[in-house]
Amino acid sequence: MQAFLKGTSTQGTRPLKEKGTGTSGEKKQKSVPWVEKYRPKCMEDVAFQEEVVAVLKKTIEGADLPNLLFYGPPGTGKTSTILAAARELYGPELYRQRVLELNASDERGIQVVREKVKRFAQLTVAGHRTDGKPCPPFKIIILDEADSMTNAAQAALRRTMEKESRTTRFCLICNYVSRIIEPLTSRCSKFRFKPLANQVQEERLLDICDKENLKYSKEGIAALVKVSEGDLRKAITFLQSAARLNTDNEITESAVIEIAGVVPPKMIDNLLKICYKGTFEKLEIAVGNMVDEGYAATQIINQLHEAIIEEELNDKQKSAITEKMAVVDKCLVDGADEYLQMLSMCSVIMQQATLSN
Repeated sequence: MQAFLKGTSTQGTRPLKEKGTGTSGEKKQKSVPWVEKYRPKCMEDVAFQEEVVAVLKKTIEGADLPNLLFYGPPGTGKTSTILAAARELYGPELYRQRVLELNASDERGIQVVREKVKRFAQLTVAGHRTDGKPCPPFKIIILDEADSMTNAAQAALRRTMEKESRTTRFCLICNYVSRIIEPLTSRCSKFRFKPLANQVQEERLLDICDKENLKYSKEGIAALVKVSEGDLRKAITFLQSAARLNTDNEITESAVIEIAGVVPPKMIDNLLKICYKGTFEKLEIAVGNMVDEGYAATQIINQLHEAIIEEELNDKQKSAITEKMAVVDKCLVDGADEYLQMLSMCSVIMQQATLSN
């Protein structure tokens, strides 16, 4: 009997060992998206938002944080800034207990505001951290993408904001401040986050390239900055995709354009050349090829708009073309045929070009 038990115990211990080694191996291989890996851990790391960071530092020093409203384009550091500020305030131990973050993916109707948010806001907290440093006697509730909350949920939030001001601070984060109701905006300190300057984006991308030991070309980095349009999150995501696509080769302009789904500049130049000096039959073929290759009509319009602004046409011609672009964009939103709308727009460009000749 003892021999049988010994046999089972030895067999039982062996798989545990293997399991343990397996999990440690998995941990080593676990990869984190670069957006999270290089997210600012402290206020100093936040790029290009000097005014916001300076004001927040002053308020953190005085441990007197007002209700905050961060708004601006995506990928400019809104969420990263408040998370970094919360880490500095509470330290790594208390951070999880003191911060409640609700995103658009979470259920945030009026019932959640009344129950979950209200319950968390009513909890009182001590004024000291485990490491002995002073700690503000309030919690932070972060409502990310607050502009997607219903008006009823926003209205329910305003009373909670006032009532629990002794124990809780709110930070609303949104892209469009006009979608936040007036009673909430008047209760918050508003901070606008600007799209990141090209130079700042370039510096951050080069820093990531050095840390990840990536080969890159100057044109490739310039293309990343251009296609991201001030959105650093998008730029870092494209950089990671390009690095995975070209593991041995350097990151080039063509690789970035392919990943970003942008129409190659040569193709846009060729289309404009046909509009200026070609025939309508050639234009039909060129537009057909672009649509067949799967390029989105809205993307073509955006790039054509940029190119037209730089062209040597007079203001009257440019305004006629851009007005047509606006009409075509509206038709595309309403579900019109891409090929016909593109052809309609390019024929107006051709018509305006012949007037200048």
